[in-house]
Amino acid sequence: MTQPLILEPSRPADACVIWLHGLGADRYDFEPVAQLLQRSFSSTRFILPQAPTRPVTVFNGMPAPSWYDILAMAPARAIDQAQLDASADSVIALIQGQLDQGIEARRIILAGFSQGGAVVLHTGYLRWNGELGGVMALSTYGPTFGNDVSIPAPQRQLPALCLHGTLDDVVTPDMGRTAYDFLIGNGVPAQWRTYPMSHEVSNEELGDIAAWLRERL
Repeated sequence: MTQPLILEPSRPADACVIWLHGLGADRYDFEPVAQLLQRSFSSTRFILPQAPTRPVTVFNGMPAPSWYDILAMAPARAIDQAQLDASADSVIALIQGQLDQGIEARRIILAGFSQGGAVVLHTGYLRWNGELGGVMALSTYGPTFGNDVSIPAPQRQLPALCLHGTLDDVVTPDMGRTAYDFLIGNGVPAQWRTYPMSHEVSNEELGDIAAWLRERL
C-alpha cells in the first residue's frame, strides 16, 4: 500500500487530522487545504492516505484510486462492502498509530471528501470502538447507514460536521442529508451546512471547517 502523505506541524504534534480523498483523486488532493489549516493549527499533524488503484465498475472497469468499488449508481449506490471494510481497517490502523505516538483519542479527527467521507462515516460510527475528536463528512453519503443499522451507544457521542454543495450532481444533497438524518436519529451531535457549490470545496466551507476544528482542538 502507498504510504500516506504526512504533514508535520511547526510545533510538536498534539493533535491529528486523518483526511481521505475522493474517488479518482490521490493523497495530494487536499495537501493545499491541510497546509492552509496548519497556519491556524500549528500543533496538528495532517495525515493524507492514498486509496488503492483498482478497477471501478461504474467507470467501465477502468482502474482508479478508490476506497471501494462502486458497482452501480442507481437506484442507490451498490458497493463492495469488503473493500469498504478493508479501507476502514486501514483508517483504524492510522488511528492506532497516532495513539501509539501519544496523541489523545479526543484530539484525533477523521475527515473525508466524497468516497473518502463515506469511509470515515463508516469507520467512525460503525467500525471504530472508542473515543475520537469528531468526523468531518464533506460532500458525501452513508452507504452503510440504513434502517437495519444502529450506531453503538459509545459512538453516539462522536460529533459530526456534514457539509454539502446544493449544486452537487455527483453525490446529490439529498444523499448527504440522509446520512445526516441517520446520525441525528441515532443521537449523534451532528451539524448540517450547505453551500452554493457543486462537488467541490469552497472558501466559505473551509472557514466553517476551521471554526469547527477550533472548538475541538
